[in-house]
Amino acid sequence: MASGFLIRKNQYYDSVFLMGVNRRISEVKGVQQSAVLMGSQANKELLAAIGIRDAQIDAAQPNDLVVAIVAETPQIVEDVLGRLDEWLQPAVEGAPVSARRSLEDGLASKPNANLAVISVPGEYAAREARKALEAGLNVFLFSSNVPIEEELRLKELAARRGLIVMGPDCGTGLIGGVGLGFANAVRRGPIGVIGAAGTGLQEFTCQVHNAGYGISHAIGTGSRDLSDQIGGITALTALDALENDPQTRVIAIISKPPGTRTLERLIERFKGCRKPIIGCFLGVRGNLTDSATAFRPAPHIGGQASTIDEAVQLAIAAVGGEPAALPTLPSAEEQEWVVREKAGWAPGQRYLRGLFAGGTFCYQTQQILQDAGIPAHSNAPLVQARALAHPDQSREHTVVDMGDEYYTTGRPHPMIDGTLRRQRIVAESRDPQVAVLLLDFILGYGASMDPVGELYNAIVEAQQTARRRGGALTVVASICGTDGDPQDLALQTRLLKEAGAIVFPSSARAALFCCRLLRGD
Repeated sequence: MASGFLIRKNQYYDSVFLMGVNRRISEVKGVQQSAVLMGSQANKELLAAIGIRDAQIDAAQPNDLVVAIVAETPQIVEDVLGRLDEWLQPAVEGAPVSARRSLEDGLASKPNANLAVISVPGEYAAREARKALEAGLNVFLFSSNVPIEEELRLKELAARRGLIVMGPDCGTGLIGGVGLGFANAVRRGPIGVIGAAGTGLQEFTCQVHNAGYGISHAIGTGSRDLSDQIGGITALTALDALENDPQTRVIAIISKPPGTRTLERLIERFKGCRKPIIGCFLGVRGNLTDSATAFRPAPHIGGQASTIDEAVQLAIAAVGGEPAALPTLPSAEEQEWVVREKAGWAPGQRYLRGLFAGGTFCYQTQQILQDAGIPAHSNAPLVQARALAHPDQSREHTVVDMGDEYYTTGRPHPMIDGTLRRQRIVAESRDPQVAVLLLDFILGYGASMDPVGELYNAIVEAQQTARRRGGALTVVASICGTDGDPQDLALQTRLLKEAGAIVFPSSARAALFCCRLLRGD
């Protein structure tokens, strides 16, 4: 194993641009790890974590480009670093050129704008968001790694000015039909939704679209908004906006587990809402038609859903539609799949490994498994006692959120680049006790143009590894997307089936099928 690095002084590039460069370098044969990033303190820590340390890196500034390589031989390292201009040039030639270099430049060119989309490294994001708020702009803050204290100050400032901060770490929004961040091709309609996680919003809006209905607005809050430290400031502002929006007839709220005090605060607000509200708080047990703690009646809630699929059903029913019934029993085809797949397993195969690009799907899957009596370990656990000691070390049944900051600091999100998931799929297949591999694939603008293609060979290799041991690996997958998405939903589905996967149209249905497999229903 060999490593090396190169520093280009005062050569700044956007993080999205560098993700593309890093992806191309990582595909070079013999390259084990690569990092193409700016010399911020957080990025230096990331380099140290992969064993790249040097006084020159310590001295690098945020405007300096740092490229680090870990490869099989010194020659590969030398070749890759020596071709850096080649890696950069094609992307530079194809990149659009803009004369705008600041928020002030943007406002000068669009003086009537009322929303700023901010995607800069986390250490600079709060400063730029504050400038936007002070200029009277609402903020969609895509950036992550923003301290929670800064988030609270930004949201309190927005509330005082009658504005909203969606984020930080806000992956998705649909405002007036315009997609922000990771968003899908979805028609307009009467259903509004608030989401504390991007993939939860994507799953909800895609299912509404695929059922023939539409979305008025989908407002992301950021993953920490419903914590007790923030108190749901953005969620409550979004609720006010949707309640006053004439196009919105029902409001759904999709979230990972909220803080207890924040949930109580939300339920109190629900009581005064003039429109029906669908609550889907993944991981929250008990009846939401009661108080979070005292279980008081609350008829203002339009319905409580335990999965995103159920939330979609309730929302469609609330606008007078006829939602398709969710299957409560396995179909004849699913029963055949269970018998066929289990017949191929070796005697020692009994565990599930879920590798998720969507954090919401990781939470929802844990809940479904838990309800079926199948406890799972995770790096984002519903039950803290089942937290993984290390995100890369699975044990027994394990589901991993690979969009967690541990995996994305200085690296592309798995929805953009499947490299880390590809490596983890192969690694999990080497465990002779693994029987089921559960994956999600998320389509839409901003995501990889071929998410299945990126993992196709790894899926096939994983199954071959299990067969060589005399067993079989069952691959179960879900796809979140619509027929209007640029990746071609039908093509991605067909590729997955050709790779040997059993494919479902929702993450919840895929997880339920895994329960039937593991229990032998």
